[in-house]
Amino acid sequence: MSEHEIQVRKQAEKKKIQFKPYEHRTKYHETDQQGVIHPSYYVNWMEDARMNLMEQVGMGYQQMEEMQVFSQMISLSIEYRSPAKFEERVVVDTKLVSYDGTQMEIAYRIYDKATGEDRAIARSKHCFMNYSGIPISMKRIYPELETRFFEFQ
Repeated sequence: MSEHEIQVRKQAEKKKIQFKPYEHRTKYHETDQQGVIHPSYYVNWMEDARMNLMEQVGMGYQQMEEMQVFSQMISLSIEYRSPAKFEERVVVDTKLVSYDGTQMEIAYRIYDKATGEDRAIARSKHCFMNYSGIPISMKRIYPELETRFFEFQ
């Protein structure tokens, strides 16, 4: 391997960004009569994790407000694996699966921090829109953000 190849490889490795996953400590009000977290709360955790990811990309809610852009959810699927319980720390690993400038798809793995046991696996798909509800192309309007998305794929 030449010195040039090593240098190029190191630059490529630097461009791959690692981000911090979202962590949540389950709360009593999230439980149902059976003492487990109600499945509807998983969607809230996913939204928090998605915004955690977007903030790290440089597109948190405040930045999006300033750009007059929002991302509308257009599909959601969740496969529940095992119940989360009160006072458990769950981690939501989030991965940008696809991005084409107008839509993005995110995969989630929700698991118990202590045991690593999966609680749920999920995906959500979002489109970018202006405040009038018209779909927009982030590629055309904000091309400088394009590279940030690809660094997370």
